[in-house]
Amino acid sequence: MVTVTAENTAAPAAAKHPETSDQRQVRLDKRAELIAAGRDPYPVGVPRTHSLGEVREQWAHLEAGQETTDTVGVVGRVVFLRNTGKLCFATLQEGGPEGHGIRLQAMVSLANVGEEALAEWKRLVDLGDHIFIQGQVISSRRGELSIMAQEWQMASKALRPLPVLHAELNEETRVRQRYADLIVRDEAREMVYKRAAITRAIRDTLHARDYVEVETPMLQLIHGGASARPFHTHLNAFDQPMTLRIATELFLKRAVVGGIDRIFEIGRIFRNEGVDSTHSPEFTTLESYEAYADQFVMADRIKEIILAAADAAGVGRVLETSKGTINLDGEWRWLGLYPGLSEAVGQEITPQTPAETLLAVAAKHEVKVDPAWDAEKLAIELFGEIVEPTLMDPTFVYDYPPSAQPLARHHRSEPGVIEAWDLIIGGMERGTAFSELIDPVVQRERLTQQSLLAAKGDPEAMQLDEDFLRALEYGAPPMGGIGLGVDRLVMLFTDVGIRETILFPLLKPEA
Repeated sequence: MVTVTAENTAAPAAAKHPETSDQRQVRLDKRAELIAAGRDPYPVGVPRTHSLGEVREQWAHLEAGQETTDTVGVVGRVVFLRNTGKLCFATLQEGGPEGHGIRLQAMVSLANVGEEALAEWKRLVDLGDHIFIQGQVISSRRGELSIMAQEWQMASKALRPLPVLHAELNEETRVRQRYADLIVRDEAREMVYKRAAITRAIRDTLHARDYVEVETPMLQLIHGGASARPFHTHLNAFDQPMTLRIATELFLKRAVVGGIDRIFEIGRIFRNEGVDSTHSPEFTTLESYEAYADQFVMADRIKEIILAAADAAGVGRVLETSKGTINLDGEWRWLGLYPGLSEAVGQEITPQTPAETLLAVAAKHEVKVDPAWDAEKLAIELFGEIVEPTLMDPTFVYDYPPSAQPLARHHRSEPGVIEAWDLIIGGMERGTAFSELIDPVVQRERLTQQSLLAAKGDPEAMQLDEDFLRALEYGAPPMGGIGLGVDRLVMLFTDVGIRETILFPLLKPEA
């Protein structure tokens, strides 16, 4: 973690700790002074010869007090300043590998740069500025690898002061001003690289299984593929109402119908719903489909993906989280929804259990439900509230009632349930999969039921998609499909909320 500080700065205004607006004016005045002197405060480039990391690597052998005649040109953001008499010190920072900030000391002395350049350094340089330093590589008497400046140049003048890390940025400021968070916190930069590594591992795992990656439309005429409230917009060219996609499923299945047997998409999804520590209106999912596979093949696939992602993230396979220990190398067990709920509430619950009984169970366990819900919806909600939070190690919760997934097929041997599972890890759903429904007649019945719910005012119900049904009528092969929340996977490996995992999350506008 970077400590952003300054000692003995020469500017009188800064010494009085002015308010931010006053500090900004002081910096604007310094910018104007640079321009008046014919020096660009934002040059198109500087004669940089080495990164800070390269200097640290190539001259790491220097011993305390050792000097070289090697001259380098480096540039970095000033995160520490100490201006004392004839010798000034600054710490420069650059973004390093995997987000670890690389820092290097610069020394500006009267003997090397002259009186005028030293005075300008003290007068014009502030914390946050990007500064170019050309000079000799040395090791200070205390053993600090440094550049002894022969000359310096402003590379980019910062007009706002950096956040001070002793006063720890609160979460709201971190996510609203992510750019400032990235400057001062290694952890923020490391999250970007860790997420990229996880996403890359997902792709690599699927590519190794001969999947092809595609892109499907974000603007859609008909929303479907999930039960969720869409965002609405308007396409002026067609004078046509449109929605942002809530899932990628239906277009990916169209491609499987066309003969793309293994296919996936990692893409942004938009749902006009609540915002909390686990939900964002826009988020990233993986959806993948494989011809001639079923829910059990897809369980093997998602396990392979998650283990590869854990290895890529460098977190190990036994995770210590705020909710408890999670062992990814242990058993990935299977738990039926109805047996799991029965055990938790101490009475037998089956697909035939009436809604009145389930309402009584909800009341007993103080689970808030809508009395208008049917038995299937009540069973799903009760499991989600009572059982799901207790499942720490990977658990495939399967044998859901049909209304849970209108796009999944009926179970091949068990009446009243479908071939679908949710993967619960750390008390939270991370992914889902099912043996896909490919019978166009049954699919039409399911989507018709959904459209009737939509007509009655259910904003989350799917619409009847005639083009998708037409595609199925051409004959879809048996297939399995996966939906995996990429953000939730990152949350699992970093033990933070969803806003921390998204680089620039959507937030309520500032007042």
